[in-house]
Amino acid sequence: MADNGYAVLLPDLYYRAGPYGPLVPADVFAGSDIMGAIGYLFASTDNHRAAQDAKAFITWLDARSDVASGRYGVTGYCMGGGIALSIAGTWPDRFAAAASFHGGNLATDADTSPHLLASSMKARVYIAGADKDDWYPPEMAERLERSLTDAGVDHRCEIYSDALHGFTMADFPVFDEAAAERHWRELIALFDGSLR
Repeated sequence: MADNGYAVLLPDLYYRAGPYGPLVPADVFAGSDIMGAIGYLFASTDNHRAAQDAKAFITWLDARSDVASGRYGVTGYCMGGGIALSIAGTWPDRFAAAASFHGGNLATDADTSPHLLASSMKARVYIAGADKDDWYPPEMAERLERSLTDAGVDHRCEIYSDALHGFTMADFPVFDEAAAERHWRELIALFDGSLR
């Protein structure tokens, strides 16, 4: 994104967990107990906490002279997809674009489910799910799509064929180069169309 002229902020979503890492994805995913290895990081945050943290990010970006002020874009991967949507719903006047790639738990019964914020979203939204992803089954995709449509959110939801959860991550065993390239095209188009 930086190569396309965007200022990029990559916050540490897991700071509440204390010091950790470094984690090598190939090693983590080669083990039989993935959640045992990284579950404590996931447990250290949730959509609501991360969306509240975004206030500090907005304040920091607003203060920078090298960043265009106004509305921003947010994107997330895996659990970050739900966080991105939650940020867009929590700070609707500050985000013009939101994207989720192989995001999980985007429309659940939890009170922090991002789909519950659809009615407050003003951002254009792009969702790219993997068709082989237990964290984003078809019924969840339908529930999210219905919520966004009913709320009048400008959105597009797609499922990438033959892709697995994590398809964008070059250092993960499930990396899919064609799907990753498609994701970049879609993300850049979303941001260019919403932020420029």
